[in-house]
Amino acid sequence: MTSRMLEAASVSPSWLAVAAVGVAVVAYFLGCFNGAVVVSRYILRDDIRDHGSGNAGLTNFYRTFGGPLTAAVILSDAIKAILAVLFAVFIAGQISPELVVLAKYWAGAFCMIGHMFPCTFGFRGGKGVLSGSAVAVMIGIGGGGVLPSWIIPVTVWGGFIVLVGATRYVSLGSCWGGASFIVVSWIVYQDPLILLLAAVMGGLLLWGHRSNMVRLVQGNERKFEFHKGSQSQKRAEKSASEPEKEAPAPEEESEK
Repeated sequence: MTSRMLEAASVSPSWLAVAAVGVAVVAYFLGCFNGAVVVSRYILRDDIRDHGSGNAGLTNFYRTFGGPLTAAVILSDAIKAILAVLFAVFIAGQISPELVVLAKYWAGAFCMIGHMFPCTFGFRGGKGVLSGSAVAVMIGIGGGGVLPSWIIPVTVWGGFIVLVGATRYVSLGSCWGGASFIVVSWIVYQDPLILLLAAVMGGLLLWGHRSNMVRLVQGNERKFEFHKGSQSQKRAEKSASEPEKEAPAPEEESEK
């Protein structure tokens, strides 16, 4: 697959391969640091994947636990994506400035793969919405192609906010983000390799929401609600309020 960015860089294929593998490895393992799993397993001692939808993502964490630790999940998932992209930008900048945009997409794709399929947590991760959104913002910072690059995060985030605000379906806004990211990346850069990497990221996000899309069509998708107490807390309160049942008395043996 040809790419005008690769052609403009005029980099030795061997050096390019080494840099690409290095960025991919770093980005993947940064993605493996799943905030929802780390916070729930090692701070709350209650794995988020054992609750709700079983997904290690922000929405399920918020619905299950809520509280200020939700902010820790948001920060960790956003920061790891930012670090992955910054590392890729640094490496690409040392080789050729022409590779910077391509490196952002490359690192973003592997960071999302790590988030969704973390080898550190049995390949059971989140759906990639927050990390993917952070990658879109990082791509929007800097130079563009045919059009300014800031159009990408504005399109992705703008549609997400409008759809979630109007319908309260987080999954609908997330699907918009994945699909629109592919389309707007092509419109801005019109580069086949960029389109391929954008399709990987957007496709992963849509694949992660395949069950949500089915529920949206069937009309039984759960809407977002502001936190009214965590599910784990509600379960504890319910069990505490229920009277303890007395153990049944042993039956007397019949006389023979």
